[in-house]
Amino acid sequence: MISDTVGTPPSRPISPAEFRAFQACRPDHERWELVNGEPRMIVTTIIHNIITGRLVALLSSALMEQDPTRLACQHPGVELGVGGNDCPEPDMAVFDADYAPGQQFTNRCYLLAEIVSDSDEQTVPGTSERWIEVKRRLYRAHAPCEAVVVIQEDRIDVLVDVKTATGWQSERLTASDQLIILPRFGLRCSVADLYRNTPLMPRWGTGNRP
Repeated sequence: MISDTVGTPPSRPISPAEFRAFQACRPDHERWELVNGEPRMIVTTIIHNIITGRLVALLSSALMEQDPTRLACQHPGVELGVGGNDCPEPDMAVFDADYAPGQQFTNRCYLLAEIVSDSDEQTVPGTSERWIEVKRRLYRAHAPCEAVVVIQEDRIDVLVDVKTATGWQSERLTASDQLIILPRFGLRCSVADLYRNTPLMPRWGTGNRP
């Protein structure tokens, strides 16, 4: 039995299979991750969702030109095939465009991205790693993955990991005019393109009004 009631998450560590059964009982609008056997609900901010949407739009446009066999999707269900009792849910991913009707999960992602939430900064129970560090490590361990993007929502800071023939190479971008270039995905945009219309780069004349 996964929970005493539909509204109550399990009070004990559970397996990935039990976690998927628990997810299936939850309302469609909820997002959950399994963190070292502990179900954790994902709560996001407006800026988080704006940045995610912008990245999906930029990649969708780029992929239409570069490789229409792939698509960008916000909040996909993924089965990474790594991680033991960790089941992260990326904020967005690039995967094959030929998915099946009714398909909920993909097990082949080429790009995985996270916009860092407060919960991502929490230490994983029983470890010294932050959850965002675990997620980044698992994404890089996912064999088909070619790129990982980690975006901070409280400051201009984008970490880009790209898989090369000799291993992973990382670049941190902290200026709005720096370029994010991912040739395999046809993406060439500025850091500003991700943060536009957020409190970090508000529309002209709006200031920081609540």
